[in-house]
Amino acid sequence: MNVRWIRRYRLFWRGGCAILAIQIFIAYIFFTLNTNTDNPTQEYHLSGKGRLNVETMDDHIGLESAIAVGRRSNRIDLYAVGDDEEEDSIGNSNAVYPKIKVPPDKSDHLNKGSKIDKVPKAAVSSANKTVQLRTEELDFTPMCEIHSKEAISAIHRARTQHCKQQIANTTCLISAGELYPKQLPHSCPAPGLRKGKALGCYQDDKVSRLLNGFYTNMKSTNSPINCINLCLQSGFPYAGVQYGSECFCGIVEPPSSYKLPDSSCNMKCPADPRQACGGFFTVNIYQTGVAKLIKEPVEESWSRKLDVKNSKKRVRVVFLLTLNGRAVRQVKRLIKSLFHITHYFYIHVDARQDYLMRELLSLEMKFPNVRLSRRRHPTIWGGASLLTMLLEAMTHLVENDWEWDFIINLSESDLPLKTNEQLVGFLTANSDRNFVKSHGREVQRFIQKQGLDKTFVECDTHMWRTGDRTLPNGIVIDGGSDWLALSRPFVEYLATSTTDPLLQGLVTIFRHTLLPAESFFHTSLRNSPFCRTYVDNNLHVTNWRRRLGCKCQYKHIVDWCGCSPNNFRAEDWQRLQATENKPVFFARKFEPIIDQVIINQLDLWLYGTYPTGMAGVDSYWENAYHWEDLGRHQSDDGLISLANSLARRAVRMLYEQAGNCTLGDVKLLEVTTYHHKDQYKGSLVLFESKVKNTEKAVKIESWVRPIDSFTILQHAPPASRIKNVFVSSDFDQKEQQSRNWLRVVGPFTELVGVFVLWPGETLYNVTVLWVDPRMSVVATGHLLMDDSPLVGFVKLNLKTPLLPGAWSLKLVWNSSVFAQTNFLVTPLEFFSGLPLTLRQAQFVHGGSGERFTNLDEEWSVIANAGTNVDRDVLERKAYSNAKRTGKDLALVIDSLSQKFYDVVDNCIVSGIRSCGLMSLCQETVWSSVSPDPKSELRGIDKTTGRIHRLRYMLYSCNQTVEIWPSYRW
Repeated sequence: MNVRWIRRYRLFWRGGCAILAIQIFIAYIFFTLNTNTDNPTQEYHLSGKGRLNVETMDDHIGLESAIAVGRRSNRIDLYAVGDDEEEDSIGNSNAVYPKIKVPPDKSDHLNKGSKIDKVPKAAVSSANKTVQLRTEELDFTPMCEIHSKEAISAIHRARTQHCKQQIANTTCLISAGELYPKQLPHSCPAPGLRKGKALGCYQDDKVSRLLNGFYTNMKSTNSPINCINLCLQSGFPYAGVQYGSECFCGIVEPPSSYKLPDSSCNMKCPADPRQACGGFFTVNIYQTGVAKLIKEPVEESWSRKLDVKNSKKRVRVVFLLTLNGRAVRQVKRLIKSLFHITHYFYIHVDARQDYLMRELLSLEMKFPNVRLSRRRHPTIWGGASLLTMLLEAMTHLVENDWEWDFIINLSESDLPLKTNEQLVGFLTANSDRNFVKSHGREVQRFIQKQGLDKTFVECDTHMWRTGDRTLPNGIVIDGGSDWLALSRPFVEYLATSTTDPLLQGLVTIFRHTLLPAESFFHTSLRNSPFCRTYVDNNLHVTNWRRRLGCKCQYKHIVDWCGCSPNNFRAEDWQRLQATENKPVFFARKFEPIIDQVIINQLDLWLYGTYPTGMAGVDSYWENAYHWEDLGRHQSDDGLISLANSLARRAVRMLYEQAGNCTLGDVKLLEVTTYHHKDQYKGSLVLFESKVKNTEKAVKIESWVRPIDSFTILQHAPPASRIKNVFVSSDFDQKEQQSRNWLRVVGPFTELVGVFVLWPGETLYNVTVLWVDPRMSVVATGHLLMDDSPLVGFVKLNLKTPLLPGAWSLKLVWNSSVFAQTNFLVTPLEFFSGLPLTLRQAQFVHGGSGERFTNLDEEWSVIANAGTNVDRDVLERKAYSNAKRTGKDLALVIDSLSQKFYDVVDNCIVSGIRSCGLMSLCQETVWSSVSPDPKSELRGIDKTTGRIHRLRYMLYSCNQTVEIWPSYRW
């Protein structure tokens, strides 16, 4: 009977078994994907209606997989850390609960495009897939067994043994529990609040939570003390445990009407079964011991002139300028706009920027209130060295004899939005406040996004991520922007409290933190006796365009993804105008080499107009090379070689124009980039040469520029979208601009093809061919033309050194070249700043190891269609050129540069005017020594206490005319 019943229903049995097998398979796949076997990261979830469990995500999931998961669930955001947090477009800062966040961990997948080498596969055990430290590569014995895969990766990628040992020592100290403090004191007054004080058991509601500030589910670690520590860290006065594993935080004390008998909270805590962790919609609530951050009101009234009847003393400001780069004229323009004899300027110049340091040293002799720090640090983006530099500067300013009331830190990219009088009026009315900008996010989300739960070690000018860490209990974590305005009492507290356990602990923590200056001052302020002086406004407005600025920048110097704000441009003018009636006094970022029109417009708005016809107002010059830089830091051998060639060509051109101009060898002095009305007009080569048969020298400046060789060969459909194509390097994705203005590329340059497009909606996928001087196609790429950006780029993926000579970039559509541009890979006359030797020449100019192979003969046929070339002849010529040195090599470089660069004009800076056709450089509008009223720093006007604005020679005159326009001070 049973057999007959089974036979009758055998189809149902088979179907049921199949369904069961499928369910088991799906469950297996699900738990495999969602089980982190390495380093589980706790996720924080929305509370609201219903209950969500803690999830974990595999650290190896990679960026692409995480994005895919995010698209499916619509609950995961990926994000990167930036140097400011104003105007954050990611998420709503007023939201009660955060979305699920994936920590921006840099897994192995994220480093595929990085220049930093990976740990070789040999270091990975095939048996258990664990990374092992290769001690044979070290000249030291580590203090402990290192198991952290991130620390091992950092040790193997570090370049020097000193850096490797520093990473190893830090990792061992953390393993032994000897580096980070486990508890720090919270010194901010919180009347009536005591950490750990139990308020009782309360009835909760799934729709309207009693504690609705933050929620997380801690499956195995929940307990009253752990929940209290988490809520305290997030700045909440109240913590509550519920349903065993749930932790809630809030800012409002629950009403007594919701209180229940203690027996109603009867679920055991996972971390401590002896304690109760609430129940089913019942919650045990405790005080954390910290008070709610109250945003103290500020006096927002200010006037263009400080009220002399005001009883408060007029404050004095120290402008702490942290400078990098070579934009010395913009730095002087910034100082001029802020200058008053009662204020001070303390300047730190990056240790690698000797040119900027030399140019600014003269200001100390001119102005008694300007001082340059002699203790210079080579700061990097996100580096701990930036915090070290700021604290050293503050200590120095506290110890010196300057009488000041506020420190405001600025960079060369900042400009004021209001006059000096308005700033002083505002700070005088709020002289006891400290102005910082908070992140505006939920704290736990900020900790993950900022990488505060990771350890970083700075060495070899890199921030190495070495593993996870636990932040100390007892303090509120805060952070945001690293641009600040701090009062003297708080700065003195930071500089002189050498035994304060809070500050000493925070210094230790942030010495191993990414972007420490963005959190150290905020966290110190929130937990110190000065907490009531906290103002959530750093007096700045920042131009955030995250679509452009958050493309995982700075991977070459940090093991993390970075964001950076964009430069203000002319089209942003209304945003700046809108700050007129707001307590915002500075804006960033500004770069005159990108957009000077908006800087001039801001200058006009604050101080009035320049006289009509004044030369130099619409021009900008920025030094790219100075002869004194040679040998100090890594030199740009390509620029030096090309500039020397252009100087020799200028000498020959002058001789052709005037036979009496017989000059000898040249000595390159400077190269300067020249812009006019935000258009690159060329570069200026300043050199010195001796007149033949005499000992007299002459200084000459030549105006040169690259020849644009872009050509449309066929009118294929994509050609209608292309405005221009050129090859350069240093492409800034954020600004959509190559910063290699002269387009100097050498054998070791990372080439980028830049495509300027016309607007359009039709999508085209164009093949890009890179053709070397042997007419061989050595690399290919693809350019996707869509309706989004109007500037595209394609990188050359080829080993260096590149073969010097005339290259081509060709665009292919339907198996036919329809457009091309030619460019020069300049042979190097100098290597590391010294003349090239024969042995060096054979290596540098011999091309890469791939130089005798062609990528694809079919591509070569397409690239060379319609041309009659003997590639064997070109091969022999390249081989011959690779052996040239000295004057022989110089002749080759000169013949090549003549095809790709024009010498537009020449002028004489100093010396005998033996070449009668030349003008004085001071009388031109383009020379680097011609008038520049924007950046000239003359003497102090004793009446106003400011620097004289103008005293210039008009271009239309040949005599000095003093001009004193009526500026609105």
